[in-house]
Order: sequence, then structure tokens, then C-alpha cells
Amino acid sequence: MAQSDTVDRILDAAEELFAERGFSETSLRMITSKAKVNLAAVNYHFGSKNALIHAVFARFLTPYCETLEHSFDNLETTLGGQAPTLEALLSALMESAIRMPHRNAYGISIFMRLLGLAYTQSQSHLRHFLENEYSATFSRFMRLLKEATPQLSAVDRYWRIQFMLGATAFTMSSSQALSDILQNKLGVETRVEEIVSRLVPFLAAGMQARPNSPLSQSA
Repeated sequence: MAQSDTVDRILDAAEELFAERGFSETSLRMITSKAKVNLAAVNYHFGSKNALIHAVFARFLTPYCETLEHSFDNLETTLGGQAPTLEALLSALMESAIRMPHRNAYGISIFMRLLGLAYTQSQSHLRHFLENEYSATFSRFMRLLKEATPQLSAVDRYWRIQFMLGATAFTMSSSQALSDILQNKLGVETRVEEIVSRLVPFLAAGMQARPNSPLSQSA
């Protein structure tokens, strides 16, 4: 078995099991069994379970960030120094994920499930890895987002980003199931591109909603 094939089989198995069971509940033995390799192969190529988790994310995020940087370049060239609209910025974010090549038809759904787990499960090492490896692209996105939402305070912007991530993670990780439900109920077929075209204006409207005053505390 070629080395690259071994690595891909390990990553494919880890990606699927992490998405199904979570990080803590997935053992290296489960991964090696599914990938049909021995534990020595995992240790040789990755060194540890944490490093394997990092590699699973890097396999998606590295090409995604490269695609996204090109989208940002095109967006800023088109704008000619003007602030971007939220819909244009969010479209670049979502369409970059669709345009990049995926190993299977469920690539985006699986990754969005993993991204949700990165926040809901105790994986501080993963958050540090993501911040260290992809901070440049994230910082560029944040700069553009601030330009697109000058009316928001830093606190409002923070929470709306979390709400946006939550809606995106749920919708995209469940896209196949949601499409099947719509097909069964209304007989309408839906492609992932159409889901994104409906999601982007929803997210933009939420980000631009009038800020509310904090609820007063009861005495």
C-alpha cells in the first residue's frame, strides 16, 4: 500500500468516526480497524491522536483557506477600496467551500459537524492549532467583517458571529437530511448551492439586525 494511500485511509476513517462519535469517544483502535491498518502506521504518520485530529482539519482547511484568500483578493479588487457588503463577504465564505474539491459528496457536511464538535467538546489543543495555523485568513475575514458592520459593537459582533456559525454548522452538517425532508414533504429537490443561496441572505440579515439593549437584571 502506498504511503499516501495509507495516510488518506487513516484520515478518511478518522474523519468519519470523529463526526459520528466525537473526538473523545473515538479510539485509535477504532480508527485503525476501520482504515484496515495497524496502530504502528498511525503512530508513524501522525505520532498522536491529537496530531491526527489536527491533520483531519488541515486536510480541509488548508485548501479552503487558499481558495478563500483568492476570493477575498477578487472581492477587494472589485470593491476598489470600498467596504464590502455582508452578502458579498458571506457569499465568498460559503462559495469557497463549495468550489474546492472534496473527496466525497458529504465533505462539507462532515467537516461542519467536526467544526461544531471543536467548539462543543473540550479540545483546547485543536482550537490553539486552528488559531496558530489559520490566523492570517481569519484575521483578514474579521477585518472585512468589521468594515461591513461598522454599526456593531465588538460584543454584538462577537455574539452574532457565534449565532452565524451555529446556524451554518447546523444547516450544512444536516444538508442531506434537510434536503430529504423537503423532497418527501413537497417533492422539491435541493442542491447544496441552493441551500447556500438561501442561507447567505438569512445570515446577512441577522448580522445587520438592530442591536437590542441588554435585558435588565431582576433585583
